[in-house]
Amino acid sequence: MPRFAFAVLCILIAILPSSAGEQYGAKRTNIDLGKHRGFIIHPAKLPADGARPWVWYAPTIGSHPNKSNEWILRKLLDHGFHVVGVNVGESSGSPAGRKVFSDFHQHLVREFKLDAKVRLLAQSRGGLMLYNWAAENPDKVRCIVGIYSVCDLRSYPGLKNAAGAYGLTPAELEQQLTKHNPIDRLEPLAKAGVPILHIHGDADKVVPLEKNSQVVHDRYRALGGKMQLIVVPGKGHAEIAEYFQEPRLVQFLLVGAFTN
Repeated sequence: MPRFAFAVLCILIAILPSSAGEQYGAKRTNIDLGKHRGFIIHPAKLPADGARPWVWYAPTIGSHPNKSNEWILRKLLDHGFHVVGVNVGESSGSPAGRKVFSDFHQHLVREFKLDAKVRLLAQSRGGLMLYNWAAENPDKVRCIVGIYSVCDLRSYPGLKNAAGAYGLTPAELEQQLTKHNPIDRLEPLAKAGVPILHIHGDADKVVPLEKNSQVVHDRYRALGGKMQLIVVPGKGHAEIAEYFQEPRLVQFLLVGAFTN
């Protein structure tokens, strides 16, 4: 086999999906995208209108999405939504991670015929990943849900810890922060009319409400964007029902917009 043909074959093999069994009672397929592993969970039945809606969850580090996400994701699967994610490691929303996200989106739309616009579900540090991708691809985003989402690199993981993912020193990252920090990159989403719904506890010490979701809310509305913020009193950064079994999150994701 000629060397070029062999190289093309290796690339094709790398992106072909391999079965991974089930999750949340539905079929799950693994997707190898180069050195990054993604997945797609398939609904048992597609919507009657022929649409192929999907929700993109992040982060997929470790066991996530896990048992705590089951209530929401099962309801979406029951309504004909695909659920997807891709592991980009501790990317902190870096350009390298964003590039993988763009490749992943393109692959899912092309190979699985999913709708061009995706609904984003950003949990904790998944906010850095999904918001930074969304800021550069607002035309591909239907809506965003955040569950105590990280939206300021200074808040978590801190510039010292995030700098390595960006290939920068902490001082260099600070100088370039407005190009990489979600709270500073909201204007493209507001101009595109992307609606946002966050839920966050006012006792969160890991990802403080006032430095993350509250800042996004205030700035987004000032830009003319539509956003609502559900504040859970007395709750911190935990996998609890108050966050993960909130019917308003499901309704918003299903519709892709606010209904009132």
